[in-house]
Amino acid sequence: MAGMTKKKIISYVANLAIVLILYFLFYFLIRQGVINSYYSDLINMVCINVILAVSLNMVTGLLGQLVLGHAGFMLVGAYSAALFTLHVNLPLVVAFPIGLIIGGLVAALFGMIIGIPALRLRGDYLAIITLGFGEIIRVVANNLTITNGAKGLYGVQSLNSRQNLTPMFTYVFFIAVFVIFINFTFGTSRHGRAVIAIREDEIAAEASGIHTTYYKLLAFVLAAFIAGVAGGLFAHQIGIIDPSKFDFNRSVEILVMVVLGGMGSITGSIIAAVVLTILPEALRDFSNYRMLLYSIVLICVMLFRPTGLLGRSEFSLTKFIDRITGKSGGTKKKSNVGKEG
Repeated sequence: MAGMTKKKIISYVANLAIVLILYFLFYFLIRQGVINSYYSDLINMVCINVILAVSLNMVTGLLGQLVLGHAGFMLVGAYSAALFTLHVNLPLVVAFPIGLIIGGLVAALFGMIIGIPALRLRGDYLAIITLGFGEIIRVVANNLTITNGAKGLYGVQSLNSRQNLTPMFTYVFFIAVFVIFINFTFGTSRHGRAVIAIREDEIAAEASGIHTTYYKLLAFVLAAFIAGVAGGLFAHQIGIIDPSKFDFNRSVEILVMVVLGGMGSITGSIIAAVVLTILPEALRDFSNYRMLLYSIVLICVMLFRPTGLLGRSEFSLTKFIDRITGKSGGTKKKSNVGKEG
């Protein structure tokens, strides 16, 4: 038991070290101008898409419920955070984190309103209701005066300046890391195991005494909250938001990241979010063919790897180190020698 604890501590320290090395590496490169504003913005968008993909994976992967309106929660969070920072009389450094929390809470409130009636039902009802919610909230935002309608909100300030591009990167990077940590922790907790049990067999889970409606709502509202925070980051990253940026195609884009990476695999969602954010930009020179190539890549993955890139497996640093050092192989060899003797 002590050995396992020591191994876990070493794994946590190693993971923390990797995160800090990545952060300071990118921070230094952005600060020194090696990474220009275009690539800095792309890195920020990668982090935002990772947050969205990991949050949707909580519902679609862990819970096994299909959600087709995740961009709707992103829209609610984006407008809530942007309106707060635009109209409150506070410095942006103070208003920005408060705006993100407000955006997440408002999105979570909408998630609760939708989830309470929908999650009591079984089947594809949640997919249909979230699809309707995503379209309704977009149309409502298109016709409200406070959101400036189809013209969109302008002048949403960023923490970045021309001289310093690192503040937004710091926010999106550490929020992405925190969301990944929360999802891993949730998945291995008692609540996460209850959610997975519902995914595997809802009737059996209910018969075992698991409050299925509560746990389904918990996962759904938490995912909506994270999507709302991601929406707030997105609004302040691009500076101009309009309802067309949160349409059905955006929801499908996030869903594809989860499906491509592997439903139930947080590591897979991260990899897919990174690839599917960078790939369209890398193929921008082939603008006439990039969407075709993008589609072919997705079709090939679905044909040859229908469970996604990683299925439901996760990357483990401890297992990876053991495999490199050959500890598992050595153990097997010893056991074989013992049998022969």
